[in-house]
Amino acid sequence: MYDLITILGPTACGKTAVATRVARAIGGEIVSADSRQVFRGMDIGTGKDLTDYGSGADAVPYHLIDTRDAGESYSVYDFQRDFLQAYTDIRQRGKVVVLCGGTGLYIESVLRAYRLVEVPANEELRTRLEGLPLEELTRILATYKRLHNTTDVDTARRAIRAIEIADFYERHPAEAADSFPTLCPLTIGLTLPRELRRQRITERLHARLATGMEDEVRGLLARGVAAEALLNYGLEYRYITLHLTGRLTREQMVKQLETAIHQFAKRQMTYFRGMERRGVSIRWVDASKGADAVAACILEQWDNDMRNELHDKP
Repeated sequence: MYDLITILGPTACGKTAVATRVARAIGGEIVSADSRQVFRGMDIGTGKDLTDYGSGADAVPYHLIDTRDAGESYSVYDFQRDFLQAYTDIRQRGKVVVLCGGTGLYIESVLRAYRLVEVPANEELRTRLEGLPLEELTRILATYKRLHNTTDVDTARRAIRAIEIADFYERHPAEAADSFPTLCPLTIGLTLPRELRRQRITERLHARLATGMEDEVRGLLARGVAAEALLNYGLEYRYITLHLTGRLTREQMVKQLETAIHQFAKRQMTYFRGMERRGVSIRWVDASKGADAVAACILEQWDNDMRNELHDKP
């Protein structure tokens, strides 16, 4: 019997719109699996799309959004702990959990029931890796066998931390033993034809710039969030901060950011395919059909599978 629905996919494929429709139809609650939506004040750049959740009696409850102050750190260890707390609370109230996001490392950590511990800093390793280009750090990260993040490592600092975590688990296998509760998810992957995905990314980027994404970053800097922290959050926050601090012209910022987001989406799909090879069953749905049609497809699958499960019980 399923105990949650997982909706994953690359950036700009419409995950939130689909997830809120599914959750609203079955009385579910959404748990965000996005590495940056946990931060307050980082709304436009992270695509929180809170209007999709609705308001009033029709609002879909959500979790792990706006739980940390911008500038703080947040790890997969933190996510797994927070997810379990939210999952337990939702299930105890008789609701369905809908896990939605694009951070593959976070999603895999719960679907594959990893037991994670808080990994301490390894200064010797950091010193050895310091100064290496991002491409080389990404190559090193890919050599580790256990739970390595190749999706969100768009800065050298994040790549070094990912290597540090992977290295810790490789050297401490007993501490990395699986003991997280085993879940039974219906996992849906949203996919788009490559050219349509690229088009959506470009259109969404320009729409966000037009609706104040640069002002959002200016506001974070004005409130005292360190530029270095924003650089380390990557993508929108990295490139806009580089522009606002005089290291990129606006034209350079827009061009380089668009390229980085396209590359990010490609890495996300690579990671999800890797999850499949590591044993996560993902049912892929063409998201170009539109949010209503995709949600209807997921709900039909959910109803059919749950009905069959009940029928098969002795």
